[in-house]
Amino acid sequence: MFDPNPNARVFAVAPGVDFPRALVDGLRARTMHLPPEGMARVHLVINTKRMSRRIRQLFDEGPACLLPRLSMVTDLGSSGDMTRLPAAVPPLRRRLELTQLISRLLDQEPDLAARASLYDLADSLATLFDEMQGEGVLPEAIRQLDVSDMSGHWARAQKFIDIAEHFVGSDDEALDVQARQRRVVENLIEHWQVTPPDHPVILAGSTGSRGTTLMLMEAIARLPQGALILPGYDFDQPDKVWTELDEALLSEDHPQYRFRKLMTALGLTPNQIEPWVATQAPAPARNRLVSLSLRPAPVTDAWMSEGPQLTDLPQAMENVTLVEASSPRDEALAIALRLREAAETGQTAALITPDRMLTRQVSAALDRWDILPDDSAGLPLQLSPPGRFLRHVAGLFVDRLTGESLLTLLKHPLCHGGGDRGNHLRHTRDLELDLRRNGPPFPDAESLGGFTERREVTPHWLSWITTQFCDQTMTGELPLRAWVDHLRTVAEAISLGSQPETDGPLWEKNAGQKALKVLNTLTDEAQHGGNMTARDFADLLGALLAGEEVRDRDAPHERIMIWGTLEARVQGADLMILGGLNEGSWPEAASPDPWLNRQMRDQAGLLLPERRIGLSAHDYQQAIAAPEVWLTRATRSDDSETVASRWLNRLTNLLQGLPDQQGPDVLQDMRKRGQTWLDWAEVLEDAPRIAPAKRPSPRPPVPARPRQLSVTEIKRLIRDPYAIYAKHVLRLKPLDPLVQAPDALLRGIVIHEILETFIRDSLEDPSILNRHDFLARSKDLLETHVPWPTARKLWLARIERITDAFIASEIERRKDGGPIAFESKLSLALDPLDFKLVGRADRLDLNSRGALRIYDYKTGAPPTPAQQSKFDKQLLIEAAMAEEGGFEGMDPMPVAQAAFIGVGGTFKEVPAPLDKEPPAKVWADLRTLIEAYFEPDQGFTSRRMLHMDTDIGDYDQLSRFGEWDRTADPMPEDLT
Repeated sequence: MFDPNPNARVFAVAPGVDFPRALVDGLRARTMHLPPEGMARVHLVINTKRMSRRIRQLFDEGPACLLPRLSMVTDLGSSGDMTRLPAAVPPLRRRLELTQLISRLLDQEPDLAARASLYDLADSLATLFDEMQGEGVLPEAIRQLDVSDMSGHWARAQKFIDIAEHFVGSDDEALDVQARQRRVVENLIEHWQVTPPDHPVILAGSTGSRGTTLMLMEAIARLPQGALILPGYDFDQPDKVWTELDEALLSEDHPQYRFRKLMTALGLTPNQIEPWVATQAPAPARNRLVSLSLRPAPVTDAWMSEGPQLTDLPQAMENVTLVEASSPRDEALAIALRLREAAETGQTAALITPDRMLTRQVSAALDRWDILPDDSAGLPLQLSPPGRFLRHVAGLFVDRLTGESLLTLLKHPLCHGGGDRGNHLRHTRDLELDLRRNGPPFPDAESLGGFTERREVTPHWLSWITTQFCDQTMTGELPLRAWVDHLRTVAEAISLGSQPETDGPLWEKNAGQKALKVLNTLTDEAQHGGNMTARDFADLLGALLAGEEVRDRDAPHERIMIWGTLEARVQGADLMILGGLNEGSWPEAASPDPWLNRQMRDQAGLLLPERRIGLSAHDYQQAIAAPEVWLTRATRSDDSETVASRWLNRLTNLLQGLPDQQGPDVLQDMRKRGQTWLDWAEVLEDAPRIAPAKRPSPRPPVPARPRQLSVTEIKRLIRDPYAIYAKHVLRLKPLDPLVQAPDALLRGIVIHEILETFIRDSLEDPSILNRHDFLARSKDLLETHVPWPTARKLWLARIERITDAFIASEIERRKDGGPIAFESKLSLALDPLDFKLVGRADRLDLNSRGALRIYDYKTGAPPTPAQQSKFDKQLLIEAAMAEEGGFEGMDPMPVAQAAFIGVGGTFKEVPAPLDKEPPAKVWADLRTLIEAYFEPDQGFTSRRMLHMDTDIGDYDQLSRFGEWDRTADPMPEDLT
């Protein structure tokens, strides 16, 4: 196929040329003069399965012929003498072994790192060791680095890196994937040196960014019939610029750096790189412009000398659109609109971006037109239904069962899939309402049994829940194999359900099969995982699921694609949309290395952090050379201004600096084309203005108005009448929160019980009126009623602060009488109105003169006397009812005192202003208030006189508060 050549044989394809198609066309052209088996003798080595599929597709589309032998770079060890090497050690096994070693190291020296970073350290070290093996760097090279200026950090890092001796120096019986791949290539090169192949061997599509691949490329290029075909080679880059790319620390982030490194190793000059085919790039003028914009920083002065030679800028950029959206949402919507047009006109279009958030937003926008793009990335397995399900089940082993975690699993689409799912969902709905109203915060078998007394439930269903969900928390350590088996058993039982008729759906479809494969792999390697806690196992499972992706192809659109940068290298489209061109997104920020800095990596021969940036730059240079291109970015993220990608910034700056070549006009036209689509997106999002709601003041029929209120609701009637209307007329009740928390309501209930129990017991035994006994009883009741340890400690600390003052005041109150009733009920009709007041007093005392003292405990701030006179009339009304005989079992009695006892953060007694608001006046004012709301023209105004604008009401959403404020006039509405 190739003529003899004393030099290494290297070909290349320019940016913008469809690489797989050019590869196939060149092979056909070079084998036309050969017999039919000539093509079959070609050994074509490629680096991705995607390219393999594309090459086969292109051969299928052309005339019939024998296919070349296709193999992957990673499959070279599966033939010939290479099979004598044992299989590589699975990466998961290495990770588990590393975890065990690091765990022991942290046990010996806890100050080295936090225990919570165990798996992150294992991942980071595994990546470092993988790289050392791929680049052929031995531990001695790391140990001999000059670290004189960082001895403290290096001493800590060295303890971890010393573990590499066990792995990097392993013999042939325990090779990692990268180590085995390098050994395969070394053996293959050694074999070729003795017996070079007489058939063509072509390695195509690789840039040689990894050491092992670069070593293989050098060997193939020197074979008698060997050749390399480089993708995206910049034929427009001058020789002077090539020579500036020799220093890795300065040039690693340049898109052509890896080709310069290859040429140097092969002893080639840029003009010795030949085009593989004569096919021209779609826009050669654009390639020249982009090449100039990407010059290395030390030679950007070339813009001044070479820029004026770019005389065809309008032609170069006529099919390039620049979209600079104000937000990621606008960017996504503009892209979706363009993709929709492509679908309608029959264009093939691809969105290329490493920003997965942008791709999800574009997919969501396309969904409105029922367009499902062909997304090559798929969905992370941990976010798929089986992945989420398994993580939730693993969570049962870690923490106590809560109502939230229970319902999360019960409502999961993979739960109870074996049969009778309809009844399961009905029972789950009833259980949720019961948990919201009755609790407890941590359901168990006993509390779930109480649920069956309030609701009719299938016995099998209750037994299934108590068996599979309750008491699953596990303390201590277990072998990894035991954890995996237990997870699988529980997960399958939960997925199957209480009355299985078929197999559960957990392992169905692509996602289920992928999740099952992860568990099977973990089972196979479990012996290397040692013992671990439930938390460690849950973290390990989540990390393994996060490392996998799954694709459920659901008839995607055949011409609308979403690609990552890797996929874009081997596929072409009529329209390329380069999305998310912001720093930190494209290119992604270099990952921090906790072990070696840039200089140390360079000294050791490891890859620099800028390598990924250079590869991304190469992807950008190839994609922007497509026939039609969109460049998109958002000028703002959710919370801050963004910075344009360095490559886009260079391109726009270069155009701005070429006024004589119409550069600014060209840039303006690019932005104008993009703004047109942004304007259309804005029109698409434009919604008709809806007039805000008026402040409601409903006037229901008088017979429908409440005829009974509690004493505490009078305050609400004064401040927020609409809440009374919603509760008693509409009969709406706020839905209790599912996630129960130690809130102010629970604290008030518990403190009330503590005080009532203590005071009641002290009547029989006055000697317990002391600090020690009060705190002991408080602690016991907190243990009983508050299942949150942190809340118990905080609340007990608050009680301790008020203990002395409360005991002293209680002793003082006992000098003149004492308690006679607790939680005493009140009920009194408001004659002649058809209205009744009800209530309950926390505590009633009787003094030596036969008069009542009424007390109410407040865990919040007690209302001031002024507030009691105007709004918070609870004690005043209770005093008036007492003198009218409103307490059950008591005759009318005079009231000597009424007071709020504040037992919040500080102890405080606030008396009711009985002298300024005597019972007769209070009763008369109350009658006037109730009479007013029995008038047909009196509306129940929302938020009539709230204490503060920031106060939140239970029915604010119903009244659409926020569309109006307190300055708005009420809008009366007669209801029938």
